[in-house]
Amino acid sequence: MASEQMAEGADADVPVADLGIPLPPPRPLDAIDQDILRMLQADGRASIRSVAERVHVSRANAYARINRLVEDGVIRGFGARVDHERAGQGTSAYITLKIVQNSWRTVREQIVRLPGASHIALVGGDFDVLLLVHTPDNRALRELVLTRLQAIPEVLSTRTLLVFEEEDLEPHG
Repeated sequence: MASEQMAEGADADVPVADLGIPLPPPRPLDAIDQDILRMLQADGRASIRSVAERVHVSRANAYARINRLVEDGVIRGFGARVDHERAGQGTSAYITLKIVQNSWRTVREQIVRLPGASHIALVGGDFDVLLLVHTPDNRALRELVLTRLQAIPEVLSTRTLLVFEEEDLEPHG
């Protein structure tokens, strides 16, 4: 499969779309594209052959469709669902942040480099940013929040919500 389009140089691990470089306008997705997306969300390691058989197209057609979905930025990457506790990251928390107005890009650049940060979203409501982190233990979480996050000048305040139990949801078909 085609690899994700990446930037050159210092930001080589950052998808081009995440750097603000425009992607082509979105194309409408048909039922076959939607089926392919559901399959790959459930099993990112599905072979081209199995995808083609399940959606009733040729392997060449399945391959071309997946490549187009990647090139159009619909598929942003392929990954593994990790049991964080078994991987030594037994403490999880959602952290809400209030940030200086118009500082999202600056804050995001610093947060994505934090160890254990796994999801970040700019949101509307009582806070500005929602961050999911996984750390080895409460001491590491405390260090992350009090030393790393609160040291970012644009971060005005944080609130930490400890996760007692979590589960990844399978995509619905």
